[in-house]
Formats: sequence, C-alpha cells, structure tokens
Amino acid sequence: MKILVINCGSSSLKYQLIDMDGEKVLCKGLCERIGIEGSVITHKVGGSKWEEHIPFPTHTEAFAAVVKMMTEGEGKVISDMKEVSAIGHRVVHGGEKFKASCLVTDDVVKTINELAPLAPLHNPAGVLGLEAAKKVFGADVPNVAVFDTAFHSTMPAKSYMYALPYEYYEKYGVRRYGFHGTSHRYVSKTAAEYLGKKPEELKIVTCHMGNGSSIAAVDGGKVLDTTMGMTPLSGLIMGTRSGDMDPSIPGFIENATGMTPAEFDAVMNKKSGFLGISGVSSDKRDLDAAAESGNERAKLANDMLIYQVKKYIGGYAAAMGGLDCLVFCGGIGENDEGVRAGVCRDMEFLGIQIDEEKNNTRGQDILDLTVPGAKVKVLVICTNEELMIARDTKEIVEKL
Repeated sequence: MKILVINCGSSSLKYQLIDMDGEKVLCKGLCERIGIEGSVITHKVGGSKWEEHIPFPTHTEAFAAVVKMMTEGEGKVISDMKEVSAIGHRVVHGGEKFKASCLVTDDVVKTINELAPLAPLHNPAGVLGLEAAKKVFGADVPNVAVFDTAFHSTMPAKSYMYALPYEYYEKYGVRRYGFHGTSHRYVSKTAAEYLGKKPEELKIVTCHMGNGSSIAAVDGGKVLDTTMGMTPLSGLIMGTRSGDMDPSIPGFIENATGMTPAEFDAVMNKKSGFLGISGVSSDKRDLDAAAESGNERAKLANDMLIYQVKKYIGGYAAAMGGLDCLVFCGGIGENDEGVRAGVCRDMEFLGIQIDEEKNNTRGQDILDLTVPGAKVKVLVICTNEELMIARDTKEIVEKL
C-alpha cells in the first residue's frame, strides 16, 4: 500500500509518498508560494533533487504538480496516480470534536472549517488541502485526517481548563488543547519500544523543540499535560512566538501604543520569541552564531529557552509522581547539543545525567545519552510525523 502524506499551509504543500511495505519513503517534496508569484515545487528522491517553477494559483494546481513529479520524468517513482491507495492529511486543530484520526467525509470537512477560529492560520489551509486532494485524485481515493490535538485529548480537566468563567468553555471551547501531538505520540511510543517497555509502564517527558516548541507529560501512554494551550502561542519561547506571559500585557501594550488587538496578536505570533528578544533572527542557528560573537541578547534568548524547558521537566515530573525517560526531538531537540546539555545540567537530583561525548553525536534515529546507572533515560529521537500519519491512514483504510 502506497500512502501520500500531506501537510498544507496557506501557501505551501509538503508531501511524502510512503510505501507501507517496509515503510519506505519513495519521494518527498514541497510546493511553495501557492497563490503568489514565483511559485515552485521541489521534489526529492533519495539524494537527488529537482526544482520546477510552475504557477500554482490554488492548492489544486499544486496537487497536480505533485502527481506529475511522482509519475513523470527523472523523479518518477510510480507509473500511475492510481497506485496511491490513500491520502493522509495533517490537520492542526480537532477541538473536542476529533479525539482520534478519522476518514474524511463532507461532514468532517465542515467541522474542521467550523473549528477554524481556534486555529485561523492552520485549519483553513488544511481544508484547502482536503478539497484539492479530492479534486485531483477523485472521490474513490480515501482521505484520512490526523489531528495534532488528538493525542492530547486524554488530559484531565484539571490540566486543560483555564480559570475563567466556565461558560467560556461551554460556549466557545476555551481550554487547553495542545499541539505537536503526532510528534509527541511517535517519540513516546518509540521510546517505550526502545526501552523494551509498554507505554503504560512509563512516565515520559517529550520535548519537541523547533521553530515551534512544546513539551508533554506522557504518563502511562496518555498525556497528562502539555505546554501549548488553546492555540500554539503559549508555553515555551519559540522562533517568533512569545510563549507564556502575563495575560495583562496585551491590554497594557495596546493602550500604550494604540495597537489594535489584531496588531498585537501578530506581534506575539510573528515578531516575538527568539526574534523579538535577540533582534537577530528566529533561527536558532543564527542565534548561536550571534551569541558566540558576543551578542548578549542572542545569548539571553538561548538561556531563556533552556531555563523554561528545565522548569517544565521538573514540574511535569512532580505532576506525574516520577520520571522514567526524557526525550528530545524536533529541529532543535535533535540537532542542538548545547540546548540538550544546558537542559540536563544540574538535573542529577531528578536522576538525569548525560554523557557529554555522546551528546555531540548526530545523525542517528535514536541516540541514548544516558550515563550508565542514571535513573532517567535520556533519548534523542528523530521524530517522524509523516510516518505516524501514514500508519494511522493505513489502519483506517484497511478497515473499509
């Protein structure tokens, strides 16, 4: 069975074609600048790459270009689009409606659209991808929606409720939902397999850190708590997002500057985080280079990330009543040995000790950093959200 995995943004479309017989990636790529002048598709097969500038007025044309790349020319990996058995879609927000992956129907698309106020930058893009896939592949090819929020649906009310009037939850769905759930699910499951344990036997903290970052407390295979909230803005300092802050700050800044709520919302989402603190960049690699050159604000942004991650690990260990395993994943988690070292430093009281030499290693799917005899296993796991989406899609389609 070959499954096409799709992750749609408002002007982008990422894809992977995975042969589930051996879970092999046949090709992957990215359509950029959809609806914008200068649109381009980048297609990769193994170590080879092709790039083509094609107009993409909508996501439908982008999907057609993906099909062409997969079935024609030097980057061809299948003979016909009919070889694609199903399509799995990443959908960011499932609200309280979707607590597991599901087959896409017209009603599902309608509900995802209705949840758009909870994820205005993401859910409408997901719907565009779902509709475009149906147009290009036809109604006979099943589509499956895999929700970022679903893995976090096990959180108890004491974790997900905000101390606001209860009617806001009842009427508007104001609560903590959490994100990066597909990644947290993949790495926590992979960690359990590596340790030779059942997920039900473990207390794990998973740290997904990249341009967007979140931490989850996974107790017995279920999420007890996570750092992101109703939207992906809360929690840790991120590339351009502020993370947690005093909720009175928006009103204070709006009164002081004359900004509208929408304008300051854009500041919190797009001009804050690493970029806002450092004034240099939202990219952690640029921050590190600036810090090494003596830029104190870049160093401060890095210190803030490490400090916040340490706080959450300690807090989640307390909430779970213990800690068996700490997992780092995501672009920063997998590649930034300095952040990992900083987070794990002075954490011996929790049973966390890492081998500094192993911590400088890269390029492994699973890297065990644990010092022999340490109570808590510390792992670096290359997350694979696309494979998780493909597995869910296969499981659902095989039941049809």
